[in-house]
Amino acid sequence: MAATTPAPPAAARRGLAARLPAFPWDALTAAKQRAAAHADGIVDLSVGTPVDPTPASVQAALAAAADRPGYPTTIGTPALREALVDFVRRHRAAPAELDVDGVLATVGSKELVAHLPFQLGIGPGEIVAFPAIAYPTYDMGARFVGAEPLPLDLAELASRGDDALPDPSAASRIRLLWLNSPSNPTGEVLAAEQMAAIVAWARARGIVVASDECYALLPWTVDEVPSVLDPRVNAGSLAGVLCAYSLSKQSNLAGYRAAFVAGDPALVGELLAVRKQAGMMLPAPIQEAMTVALGDDAAAAAQREVYRSRREVLEPALRGAGGAIHGSQAGLYLWTSFGEEAMTTVDRLADLGILVAPGMFYGEGGGDVVRVALTATDERITAAARRLARP
Repeated sequence: MAATTPAPPAAARRGLAARLPAFPWDALTAAKQRAAAHADGIVDLSVGTPVDPTPASVQAALAAAADRPGYPTTIGTPALREALVDFVRRHRAAPAELDVDGVLATVGSKELVAHLPFQLGIGPGEIVAFPAIAYPTYDMGARFVGAEPLPLDLAELASRGDDALPDPSAASRIRLLWLNSPSNPTGEVLAAEQMAAIVAWARARGIVVASDECYALLPWTVDEVPSVLDPRVNAGSLAGVLCAYSLSKQSNLAGYRAAFVAGDPALVGELLAVRKQAGMMLPAPIQEAMTVALGDDAAAAAQREVYRSRREVLEPALRGAGGAIHGSQAGLYLWTSFGEEAMTTVDRLADLGILVAPGMFYGEGGGDVVRVALTATDERITAAARRLARP
């Protein structure tokens, strides 16, 4: 009788999904149902999805490019690549040395954040570091490749270097360090001096610095949002630095998945080689629409003013209801505390028909803070302010 092969241990049969934490927003189901039961309907301020129209110029470009039966290229059209270079020079202080070899369109920025460790060849035994309070996808990107996720206080890292690490010896295992300025969720902005100190520290240790700057054109209480592409930050060299950027927020293109990475041409070349093998291509009609969006500064400026007006309604309403707003110098969120646990705030506001996201979704330090988004219509923002005034 033939011998049978023993079944692998149960742990070995577990798929990747089973080894990941639960998707945070699933925990809001009950609060969302309660908020939706409000007589005047829900005001959903828990997510950062745009609600305003995509610019007419972009819609027209998409329609005109609808007949594209062939495969697009991963590298992007020459027009798109030139538009990307022009954009980062105009808006992210990129030097003249950055050319088309240092830019690459991506299928949204979340995809890039989640898969950058994989595309850089990072794996078990190595570390991906990111802000202590941060969008969860930085952490997920590390977990996807079996690397160790390491949340860090970036202000401390800028001032103290290795001493800011929980274990200074960990510096030798960090392969990728994420910055996020303006921050999602806190809206805090790193100063150019802080970013420069972090880049210098990372370079001395062979660490790639990737800076997620998707909210950079939405400053409120600061004069500027520095970029990792700025020579003041990178000491005149793009070596080892990448800027991740998205048009989802500034141009209402979340549904288009229009984003890009720019920086060190050698690193961008590595990403291009991997992405070609994986078939990671931005659809051809989206490439045409994105090219137009990158040049439509008027539309982006107009959308910023829409968000400014919503912020001017919601911020005083939150303060009037007893909220304290922290950070929030830029971006689409008001990082707000009410002197209680975050889920207590979530439940209390849900009773008013307002849904917000609890801060612990973004790290252990967010346990008493909630993230309140500006991404709702004018009518819904006004409704939220009215309800906060009459709890």
